[in-house]
Amino acid sequence: MSTSLSGPGSAQQTPGRGPVRSGSPRKSRTARNHAPITLTGLVVKVVLLGLVAGIAIWAAFPLIEAKLWVGLAVLLATTAGLFYLYLTPRHIPGKYLIPGTLFLVAFQVFPVLYTASTAFTNFGDGHRGSKDDAIVAIQSGSVKQVPGSTQFPLTVATKGDPATGPLVFLITDPKTNTVSVGDTEGLTQLDAGDITVAPGGKVTAADGYTILNFGQASARSKDITDLVVPTSGGALRSSGLSRAYEGKAVRAYDAGCDCITDSESGRTWTADESVGAFVAADGDRLAQGWRVNVGLQNFSRVLTDPAISGPFFGTLMWNFAFAIGSTGFTFLLGMGIALALHSPRMRGTNFYRVLLILPYAMPSFAMLLVWRDMFNTDFGLINNLFGLGVDWFGETWSARIAVLLVQLWLGYPYMFLVATGALQAIPKELTEATSVDGASPFQSFRAVTLPLLLVAISPLLIASFAYNFNNFNAIYLTTEGGPFPADNPTAGATDLLITYTYRLAFGAQGAEYGLAAAVSIFIFTIVATVSAISFSRTRKQEEVYS
Repeated sequence: MSTSLSGPGSAQQTPGRGPVRSGSPRKSRTARNHAPITLTGLVVKVVLLGLVAGIAIWAAFPLIEAKLWVGLAVLLATTAGLFYLYLTPRHIPGKYLIPGTLFLVAFQVFPVLYTASTAFTNFGDGHRGSKDDAIVAIQSGSVKQVPGSTQFPLTVATKGDPATGPLVFLITDPKTNTVSVGDTEGLTQLDAGDITVAPGGKVTAADGYTILNFGQASARSKDITDLVVPTSGGALRSSGLSRAYEGKAVRAYDAGCDCITDSESGRTWTADESVGAFVAADGDRLAQGWRVNVGLQNFSRVLTDPAISGPFFGTLMWNFAFAIGSTGFTFLLGMGIALALHSPRMRGTNFYRVLLILPYAMPSFAMLLVWRDMFNTDFGLINNLFGLGVDWFGETWSARIAVLLVQLWLGYPYMFLVATGALQAIPKELTEATSVDGASPFQSFRAVTLPLLLVAISPLLIASFAYNFNNFNAIYLTTEGGPFPADNPTAGATDLLITYTYRLAFGAQGAEYGLAAAVSIFIFTIVATVSAISFSRTRKQEEVYS
């Protein structure tokens, strides 16, 4: 005879289902997984979703105006997906993953894709806008004052800072006394209640605009002279600081021949869609063109144009030497110091470690400027301290040695820190075992310590190589890429590809964003390939020593 004990909270055996605790109601899976929504959480959710909706509405209008229907569809689908995700109690992991994914797309994927797309265009100075923009700029730029040109009272104003803000013309029509605001987009009439006009037509105040006084306008006289306001009959240009005239365009566009004709010289420039410019029969191009797709032309120029390919491949070789040297030398010095301080016979190691990481704690841009002055030929500390007369930044190899020395000083503390951490993670039993087997300290280091050290810090060495391959500050703040050969001021002896690309994109000869984007694609491909090969070898090394 068996006795069955049961009561509140006791366990009962249910056939086929295991023990079940009685006396407490079972909660559903939904009730267990979803906590009740608090008022604060509800308010935060409403505010954030409202912000998402506002951003979507704000972004939709430019897409509709530009007739970018694919972009509009992506925007609507993304917005609807976010609302569905955060208004439903399901898909909990997605609620945490989606924000990071969107930021990754916005700040990493999209810039890379935009750069790649730019590499296949002629985007740059003279080729920034559309063909219509180019036609307007050509016609407006050729405006000249002719007999009988209408004169207008002129007031110069801006919506920003008087010294740097974009300028506008406040024009008073002498016939109707109406006031219009003009910029590169054209004229827009202002409401009479928003302006104050003095006798003679001079505007003294306008809502939303800052009127430039005589001194401010004089300081920006070139900007005022260069400003051209398109009109239906030609364009408005300034005549001094207080008058403007409506002139006639000497060059006009003829849609029939798709060309620009100069009424004074009779010359004609025909549109060439392959290069995005108006070209004359003798090959002469008008400076103002438009953005077009040029296919692989930029990549071909990098590889085949002697004026570009020569500096490119020379810079590439030095780029590899700089990245490998910066990474290798800093690693060897940092590891050597870490090994010395790792010895149990060393005293005061904490004090030494604090001193050794000081270069790492200093702002690198400030230290680079200090080192630049220290390498000065006439009054620099290096020459004065050692009694040298070396023109460090005037010769190719001395400049390269100088930047590598600066990188060594700035980079070894980082390698010292990571090597110190890796050494402390290596079990002492392994090195003690080699000593018992009769190995010398060097043999123990080569057979045990170094391989395990490399397994631990190889990913950091790869990251350091990638960083130094594109270390813009190290070059630009010390040598600015120099010294430059007399026949090529665009590629210097210490230039990296990143500084060379910067000079192409923003150089004094005119920006070539398409070409610079193509060079950036080469840089990305090189770094990605080297990193992939290095990580593959690192994984094999980990398998050997794991």
